[in-house]
Amino acid sequence: MDSILAVQNMSVTLAEEGGVWKRIFGLDAQLLFDTCITLVAMLVLFVLLSYLLFNPARALIKKRQALIANDMADAKKEKEEAIAFKEEYDSRLKAVKVEADEIMSQTRKKAKKQENEIVEEAKEEAHRIINRAHKEAEHQKNKARDEMKKEMISVATLMAEKMVAVSMDEKSQNEMIDNALKEMGESTWQN
Repeated sequence: MDSILAVQNMSVTLAEEGGVWKRIFGLDAQLLFDTCITLVAMLVLFVLLSYLLFNPARALIKKRQALIANDMADAKKEKEEAIAFKEEYDSRLKAVKVEADEIMSQTRKKAKKQENEIVEEAKEEAHRIINRAHKEAEHQKNKARDEMKKEMISVATLMAEKMVAVSMDEKSQNEMIDNALKEMGESTWQN
């Protein structure tokens, strides 16, 4: 109980001196006036600093944000252009491959056609050579036949001279030539 009495005595003493607030915080009129002036000065200083420092800083930050946004938009646009360019490049590359395949196919067809033409020309040339050889053989055969006829004529003439020497008439002379030709046969003329 002594302690309760001591607390009561202290609160009575404090109440007599200006109250609890005055004693605990040391509040008086001068302190409140100084506090108000300090608060007003701080408010003026805040407004002044806001106008002089914070607004330019905010403007700088907004400029920087706009610059970054523009850079990002440009980067996005360039990326889209690069993608479009790559797609165009890929499509052109595919078109070139298709064109190259088409050219190769046409070249193969032309080569095959030329090959066939060369083979046909070679066959025609071989056929001409064979025909020439046959004609040449026929010509040689005719030549040999003509020579044989000439030879036979000369033999017949010799025989005729001998016959004339023996005095044969023309009819018996022709029979003799025909008999000689028959004896030689057709195979002799064709060889």
